[in-house]
Amino acid sequence: MKVILNETIDALGIVGSEVDVKNGYARNYLIPQRKAVPATKGNRKKMEQERAKIELQMAKERERAEEMAARLDGVSVHIPAKVADEDRLYGSVSVKDIAEALAQKGIEVQKRSILLSNAIKNLGSYQVPIRIYKDIEPEITVEVVAEQQQ
Repeated sequence: MKVILNETIDALGIVGSEVDVKNGYARNYLIPQRKAVPATKGNRKKMEQERAKIELQMAKERERAEEMAARLDGVSVHIPAKVADEDRLYGSVSVKDIAEALAQKGIEVQKRSILLSNAIKNLGSYQVPIRIYKDIEPEITVEVVAEQQQ
């Protein structure tokens, strides 16, 4: 089924694009959630009329994302953790811990935008990318230190 997206969905496309998805996905999720509309002549015409507004909105979002990337670039957060033998952590440092450490510095980031492939289980310094916009991914430094040192 062809649908026109009302919002950007990472796996499918950007706002206003016409994509082909499975019928059930469109009927049961995209259309009821108002994330897409069926690709009819009337909806295509309406989307063409709104395209300028959508492009302006995307430009503003990109500008905000670039400002946020400038704020995040080179940021370093220290996360204290309990340590067992050989610099291994009792637990692990997850996306939630990184988001909380950034919030303490006054930087609000959604947990899903932190691109941590695996939980951190050792002491050390790690480079973690944060996806703010589809092609803007500044890296922050996460330093995991032993809890006794602080």
